[in-house]
Amino acid sequence: MRVGGRNRLMQWTGTTIPYKPGKNDLLEATRRVGAVIHDGGVVAIAGEGRIGAIENEVLPLNDGPAYFALRSRVPLVPIAINGTSWLRFGGLVRVRIGDPVIPNGRPDRQAVEAMTATLASRLRTLVADAPVPERSGRLARWMTDRFNEWPEGSHDAALAAQLDGREPSSAGG
Repeated sequence: MRVGGRNRLMQWTGTTIPYKPGKNDLLEATRRVGAVIHDGGVVAIAGEGRIGAIENEVLPLNDGPAYFALRSRVPLVPIAINGTSWLRFGGLVRVRIGDPVIPNGRPDRQAVEAMTATLASRLRTLVADAPVPERSGRLARWMTDRFNEWPEGSHDAALAAQLDGREPSSAGG
């Protein structure tokens, strides 16, 4: 949470519940999420774990949101945010909120997978018509790469990786 502009901004708010990429601290994160929900709070989880370079596609989702929802018996509300994969002055950011996914069952593997699949389907519907951002300008490229902390090193490399990782059936979209 100390690397990159977006992470530092979230850390600065004092409201983050970070966990390590190796997930060796999930028990503590689970306790903290449960406590926030028990106290009537709301937890926002980026199920993809990162920003995708193609805004009308959903990257594979982690199981965490579904697990937490099933464990705490609270609905998942899909929220799609478009317009952040390429930052520029005057750019539009679109936020869409979908119908809640109601937890059904215990937080076992089957229920978690089913809820994650439903969430992914609803998110795909929300982003299907997302506009392709205009990708131009050196300042915009610099802002985009600094704020988004692409694991691949840049927006262009992240885009290439996302295109390479597509399933054959989705390669035409």
